[in-house]
Amino acid sequence: MKKHLEVVGAVVIEEGKVLAAKRGESKYPYVAHKYEFAGGKIEPGEEREAALIREIKEELRANIRILRPFLTLEHEYPDFTITLYTFLCQFCSAFCNTEHESLEWLPLSQLDASAWAPADAPAVEALKTFQVEKRQ
Repeated sequence: MKKHLEVVGAVVIEEGKVLAAKRGESKYPYVAHKYEFAGGKIEPGEEREAALIREIKEELRANIRILRPFLTLEHEYPDFTITLYTFLCQFCSAFCNTEHESLEWLPLSQLDASAWAPADAPAVEALKTFQVEKRQ
């Protein structure tokens, strides 16, 4: 039986662009050098939102505000299965790259789902037509 992972991802949109974190080398070639939403694994007993806040502090040295859930996705990779919980977020501080090959702001209108990790691809497709809510 394949290992099942529960992970969280931050969908951060600013000025019509989404933050894309590009993975580096990986023991799994199907996710190497692909974009993903910043985030990571949920620890046992951890709430999803708490996991996302923790992961963004670790990966980007940043504080975020979670606005609302975006999409929950299931994906089966050759070596494991994943449930990805994505949340619309905004930064409350500056951020920096600590572990990805690169961080890029990609225009929503030009997103290419094939450049993203397969588990993230359905959320990327949904973002192509996403209308950003006005900040209150």
